Amino acid sequence: MTHSARSEARTLAILVDNEPGVLARVVGLFSARGYNIESLTVAETDTAAHTSRITVVTRGEPATIDQIKSQLDRIVSVRQVIDVTDDAAGVLRELALVKVRSSGQDRIEALRVADIFRAKVIDTTLESFIFEVTGASEKVDAFIDLMRPIGLTEISRTGVLSIHRGPHADRLMGGDAERSPEPLAS
Repeated sequence: MTHSARSEARTLAILVDNEPGVLARVVGLFSARGYNIESLTVAETDTAAHTSRITVVTRGEPATIDQIKSQLDRIVSVRQVIDVTDDAAGVLRELALVKVRSSGQDRIEALRVADIFRAKVIDTTLESFIFEVTGASEKVDAFIDLMRPIGLTEISRTGVLSIHRGPHADRLMGGDAERSPEPLAS
């Protein structure tokens, strides 16, 4: 799929039956039609209901995104597809583990940058750090860009995760919001 002026990244939350082959069918749909997946996360969300949530970031013009959503809805094991990109009630986050090798002033600079980005030091040796940074993809990208000249050696990213705010969020994805109290603000 080529990028045009109207092409934009979209985040799709897909509720599916948790059974063998479902992820392959979803990914196969993208592959067979030439749609690129920029980010992909998947995990079981409700053991009792046997459901999983797939979050996909893809890029396309509005008509292309509508076509993708329509085609996903036709897959038997797909229960619901929601575009959460512009949803005011949506929260989108990504996590990255970033390894930086540094010494001397570069170590101090790495810690300073980590502090600004509220990244956690999760491992340290005399020659390196591993930082955990979470936030919007743009924040993670900026952190990585600043760590490159300091001595970035390795990155592992989760891909985009999404969830809705408020008590009705679970109901939108097929759950029962009544059994889950509002999370406490942190």
